[in-house]
Amino acid sequence: MSYLGNHNSETILKSRLLLSLGVAAATFIAASSSARAQAAAPGYHVVRRINAGGEGGWDYITVDPEGNRLFLSRGTHAMVIDLGRDSVIGDIPNTAGIHGVALAPELNRGFTSNGRDSSVTIFDYKTLAPIAVVKIPGRNPDAILYDPATKRVFTFNGGTSNATAIDATNGNVLGTVDLGGKPETAVSDGGKIYANIEDKSEIAVFDPKTLVVQARWPLAPCQEPSGLAIDRVHQRLFAGCGNKTMAIVDMRTGKVVASPAVGAGVDAAGFDPGTQLAFTSNGEGTITVVHEDTPDKYTVVETVPTQRGARTMDVNPKTHRLYTVTSEFGPTPAPTADRPRPRPPMLPGTFVVLELDR
Repeated sequence: MSYLGNHNSETILKSRLLLSLGVAAATFIAASSSARAQAAAPGYHVVRRINAGGEGGWDYITVDPEGNRLFLSRGTHAMVIDLGRDSVIGDIPNTAGIHGVALAPELNRGFTSNGRDSSVTIFDYKTLAPIAVVKIPGRNPDAILYDPATKRVFTFNGGTSNATAIDATNGNVLGTVDLGGKPETAVSDGGKIYANIEDKSEIAVFDPKTLVVQARWPLAPCQEPSGLAIDRVHQRLFAGCGNKTMAIVDMRTGKVVASPAVGAGVDAAGFDPGTQLAFTSNGEGTITVVHEDTPDKYTVVETVPTQRGARTMDVNPKTHRLYTVTSEFGPTPAPTADRPRPRPPMLPGTFVVLELDR
């Protein structure tokens, strides 16, 4: 009896050991599978580097989904890149202090905001040939926006804290909107225009027909908003802010519904309606990706490495790809009385376009 009892005990112990090993193995396999699944999970990354070269700094970049082109402001001119061939195919010259480009394909026209001489260059959308130069009453036009609903172009003038309305069909200046502060990026929804006011940390809302400001929405805890994007379906605005915050605003109430953290040095924001993802491009060398779980709930899903200085960005809603630009830099010079906060110099020939996909 004692022998049989010992044998049964050994059998039970062996069974328990095998069971434990099986559970451990299953746990290990499951964990490994989960790790592999996470590693294989789609995430944005740089898929191409277009060595555009050329001289001059940069500001806004503009994707042209219809023509599969990219417009790059370069200080005194605009470069145009064919995204199918990864090559520079044209140039819009004599745009002193250019900040941005707005496109109106249905009118076969494009527009540049020329900050240094307070003007707008109108060019042929297809050939890029200059059509006219429009002098505006505002100083230092920065962001520029085409509103298809009114067929008007708006410049947002940092030097005079206002916006200028121009008839896109003939170039006539139609009037001025007093924004009460320094404007940055603006977007439209077919009935209203929304503009970030950087020094007031608010959004100004105005009617593009009457040119009357209808509301001013505070963005706290956001400070110094620059980039702005829009979700027209769910009526949300996404403001990239200087204090590493994205302020997400309900366009019906003007209330900030969420403030996810983003990277440092934000200068642009984007939204892709096809993926329900919002983005900020951060000069530290990252892009923050935020998912719209619901119109009032948002999750930061990834922080994508780009390259130092890649602070501006645009989204191609057709391909869901992101574009940002930067260059290599030399050492920062010592401060002087004329330049108390000097920037590091660009190294010649290093200007590059980064294309990101998942």
